[in-house]
Amino acid sequence: MEGYYWIQFGLIAVVCAMLEMQKMGTREKVTMPQNFMAFRNSYLFVYSLMMAGDWLQGPYVYALYQHYGYTTGDIGKLFIAGFGSSMIFGTVVGSMADKYGRKNAALTYVVTYIASCITKHWSDYGVLMLGRFFGGIATSLLFTAFESWLVAEHFKRGYEAEWLDKTFAKAIFLGNGLVSIVSGLLANYLVTDMSLGPVAPFDAAAVFLAIGGVVIMFSWTENKGDNSDNTSVQQGMKQAYEAIKNDKKVFYLGAMQSLFEASMYSFVFLWTPALGPNGEDIPHGMIFATMMVACMVGSSVASRIMSRSDMKVERYMQLVFLASAAALAVPVLVGNMGFMTEGERGGSMTFGGKIQMLAFLVFEAMVGIFWPSMMKMRSQYVPEEVRSTVMNFFRIPLNLFVCVILYNVALFPLSAMFAMCSIFLVLAAFLQKKLETLANVQSHKYVPMEQTFP
Repeated sequence: MEGYYWIQFGLIAVVCAMLEMQKMGTREKVTMPQNFMAFRNSYLFVYSLMMAGDWLQGPYVYALYQHYGYTTGDIGKLFIAGFGSSMIFGTVVGSMADKYGRKNAALTYVVTYIASCITKHWSDYGVLMLGRFFGGIATSLLFTAFESWLVAEHFKRGYEAEWLDKTFAKAIFLGNGLVSIVSGLLANYLVTDMSLGPVAPFDAAAVFLAIGGVVIMFSWTENKGDNSDNTSVQQGMKQAYEAIKNDKKVFYLGAMQSLFEASMYSFVFLWTPALGPNGEDIPHGMIFATMMVACMVGSSVASRIMSRSDMKVERYMQLVFLASAAALAVPVLVGNMGFMTEGERGGSMTFGGKIQMLAFLVFEAMVGIFWPSMMKMRSQYVPEEVRSTVMNFFRIPLNLFVCVILYNVALFPLSAMFAMCSIFLVLAAFLQKKLETLANVQSHKYVPMEQTFP
C-alpha cells in the first residue's frame, strides 16, 4: 500500500487525538453530577453495541450476495427491498414506539436485526429477501427509537438541556466513528485472517446485538410519547403529520434531514467509482477507515461548537451544508478538467482521485458535525408525544430517493449524481436559513404553513 494513504490516515488521526486530548480533564466531571455521567455512559455503551451490530454487516453484505452467485441486478433488488421496507414500515413502527414504548422499540430492533443476520446463512433468494425486510425495519428503529428514548429519559430525570448536546456528540464520535473502524477491522479479520467466510461478520453482529439487548432489558426504564395511552397508532401518525404540516420549523427540519441524508447515502455508492473510474487499485479498507476518522474529527468539533453559547446551531449548520455542497462539487470540476482520464486498470490513484479524496474527507467531517447538531435541533423542535413517528416520516423521502437511485444508477453519469447531491445540500442551507429566521422571530411556537410559505 502506498505511503500516501498511511500519511493521510496518520495526519487525520493525530488531529482527532489532539482534539480529544484537549477535551480531557476534570472540568466536565466537576460540572456534571455522577448520576448523569453513569446514565450517559450506560447509554453510550448500549448505543455502541447497537452500532457495532450495524457496522459489522456493512462491508460484507454485497460480498455475501456475490458469494451466493447472485448478479448485480439481483443484488440491487435486495438492496431496494431493504430501503423500501424502511420507507413503508418505518413510519408504522415509529408510531408504535411512541405508543407502546421506546424501550420495547429498541428490543424490537435487536430481535429484527438478529433475525436479519440469521437469514444470511441461507442462499435462497426468498430467505435473503426476507432478511432485507427485517433489516429495513431495524434500520428505521436504530435511527429513531434510541434517540427518542434518550431525549425523553434525559428530561424525565431532570438533567440540564445542554448536557444532552455532549451526549449526542459522544454518541456520534463512538458509534459512527470509533466503532465503525473497529467493526470494519474485526469483520476483515474474521473473513480474511480466520477464513470463516462472509457469513461470520453477521454472526458477530448478532452476538453484539444480543448483548446490547440484555443490557436494555434489565437496565432501561420505559418511556412513551406524551398522552400515548389515549392515542392509537393511527392517531399518532395523524398527529405527526399535523406537526409537520402545521409547524414550519418541523417541516424545514425534516426537509433538511432528508436532503442531507439523501446526499450522504448516495455518496456511499458513489465514492468507490469516483476514486477509481478506470479500475485503479485503491485500498478500500484504508480509505473507509480514513473517512471514519474524518467523521470523528467532525463530531469532536461539533462537541466544542455546541458547548459555546455564542454559536447557535441554526447558524453554523448553514456553513456545514455549504461546505458539504462544495466538497461534493469537486468531482464535477475534476471530471470536467480531465484529471480522471490518465489512470489505468490496476494502477495507482490518479492526481484527480487524490484531489477528490481530500474533498471527500471534508464531506465526512461535515457528516460528523451534522449528526449531533441535527439531534440537538430535533430535541428542540420535534414534539415529544410523536417524536419517533415524526423522525420516521423524515426518512420516507430519503428512502424513496435512494430506491430510485439504486434502480436507475446506471443511467446517470457520476458527475451528474454529484452535481445533484451538491444542489440538494445548497437547498438544505437555504432551508436552514429559513429555520434560523423562524427560530429568532417565534421561538418554539407553531407557525402555520399557509403563512408566507416560500
